[in-house]
Amino acid sequence: MDTRDAVARARAAGVDLVEIAPNAQPPVCKMIDYGKFLYEQKKKAHEAKKKQVTVQVKEIKFRPGTDAHDYGYRMERAREWLADGDKVRAAIAFRGREMTHRELGAKILKQLTADLADLGDVEVAPKMEGYQMFTIFIPKKAKPEGKKQAAPAAAPAPEKEKKQRAETAKPKPEPKGDDDIF
Repeated sequence: MDTRDAVARARAAGVDLVEIAPNAQPPVCKMIDYGKFLYEQKKKAHEAKKKQVTVQVKEIKFRPGTDAHDYGYRMERAREWLADGDKVRAAIAFRGREMTHRELGAKILKQLTADLADLGDVEVAPKMEGYQMFTIFIPKKAKPEGKKQAAPAAAPAPEKEKKQRAETAKPKPEPKGDDDIF
């Protein structure tokens, strides 16, 4: 259609002629109310931004000599943060001669990893950075609640049963020591 005819038809209809794809051969235009179009685009962008989830990294700090009560309090805060969907960075600060006893820090982080295992996974394994040892936990992916699980079968298949027996017969590796992360 000729450009002049398209403009005339749009004016007669009381709408705007908007160029949608200028690089196409021939260019593509649409007859729409441009103000309404801009309003709908702005509304869609606002809805998309509203549904966006921002993940924060919260930090808890320990020292090699952190007592059980202080540890428990900080661990509970970390559990709350993971339940809310935030990442948790657990850091242990060493000063002076404490650097010679890094295994105390590794022991605290190992215990924290065990205590938070049901709510979070380790994203960054414990490592030293200057005078700090740290690890980062991310929340576990929640299973969709809307989907129901299939009912378990009455008797497991023979292959699955053999596989389960073989897995239980394998000797499990011994846990590593506290200072094996270095």
